[in-house]
Order: sequence, then structure tokens, then C-alpha cells
Amino acid sequence: MGALDRQTALVPVVPVPSVLVRRVADLTGSPTAGAALLARYGEKHRRYHTAEHLAEVLGWVDTLADLAEDPVAVELAAWYHDAIYDPTAGAGESERRSAALAVAELRLLAQPESTIAEVERLVLLTAGHEPEPGDADGAVLADADLAILGADPQRYARYAAAVRAEYAHVPDEAWFAGRAAVVRHFAERTRLYATDRAHSLLDAAARRNLRWELDTLRPIDPSA
Repeated sequence: MGALDRQTALVPVVPVPSVLVRRVADLTGSPTAGAALLARYGEKHRRYHTAEHLAEVLGWVDTLADLAEDPVAVELAAWYHDAIYDPTAGAGESERRSAALAVAELRLLAQPESTIAEVERLVLLTAGHEPEPGDADGAVLADADLAILGADPQRYARYAAAVRAEYAHVPDEAWFAGRAAVVRHFAERTRLYATDRAHSLLDAAARRNLRWELDTLRPIDPSA
């Protein structure tokens, strides 16, 4: 069994929680549009950016919602932030396409233009997860999306394996170098989480997880 096979084997198949079906229908006002949006998270090429990830992000949005200025826009942005996910695309391309999809669909659903504009901005923000000071909505969404970094060790290991599986097209040598750069970028940030609440709850665990992943980002001997 090769390195990628070993990592992929750690990733379970997670069913779509039925509560998400009701939640997106209530949020968008359209069961059909909501179901189509949710179905995107079940695409076969996804291993981490799935309904499980979406449910986790929404859970953290709920935890931080009272800190947002426009919690409805934040939740809509959470739903759309990975609506289009293509690991072969260039940096930021999936976020740009997801934001464009959000604009098009929310207009068809007659959402207020102010809400649509904020959703578009927030989805684009998830490409870098660096909200400006005072950006309450951006802070909530960015922290919710990065909450996985502070998960328990077992969940974090599944996350790391699932991300590698999504990038199965990348050779090991390039993957180890590229992923190490991403992990190191987060590990070296002075502040991982923009809200004090997420910082208090997640920062210490996130830094332990990031150190663990950096230590493990080296080729696995397939003969071992």
C-alpha cells in the first residue's frame, strides 16, 4: 500500500446530515435551490470539502453568530464558500467561481442586493482568511472555516489525510513542499483566529496540530 493509499484509507464516508437539508431550504426559501447547493458538497472528487466540513463550519458560525453584524449574510456565505471546489484550479479560482455562483443564485432568489454583495465579499475572503480589523462578518466566517485547525487530534488527522486525497494528482515531492509551506504560513501567524472567542477556544490546539503536521510532512516509505 502506497503513501496516498494509506492516507486516503483514513477518510470515512460521511452521510449528509438531514438537518442540513432543512436548514438550507429555510435559509434560501427554496427547497429546490437549497438541495442543488447541498448536492455540490457531495461531488465525488471531494474528500474534505464535503457536507461534513460544511456542517462543522455552520456549527462554528452558530457559535460566533452574535459577533457578526449580518449573521444571515455570514451563513449564506458559509453555504457558498466551497460551492465550487476544484483542487486543480489556480489559487483563489474556486472562491471566485463560488462567489459568482452565489451572486447569480441569490439574485434569482430575490435576496437584497446588500446581502448579495456581502456574501460575495465574504466568499472571496475565504481564499486567504485574513479579514481586516473591524470586519466582524469576515472574522466570524474566517474563524469558522479555520476551526478545523483546532479540532481534536483524530479529526485533524482525518482532515490532513482528506486534503491530501483531494490533491492526489500532485506528486509526493511537490505535495510535501507545498503543503508544508501552507501549514508553516498558518503556524507562523501571530494570530490564527480573528475573534477573541475562537482564539480562546482553538488557538492552542491549532498550534499543536500544525506542529504535528509539519513533523509528519515527509515521504512515507512504501515498503515499510
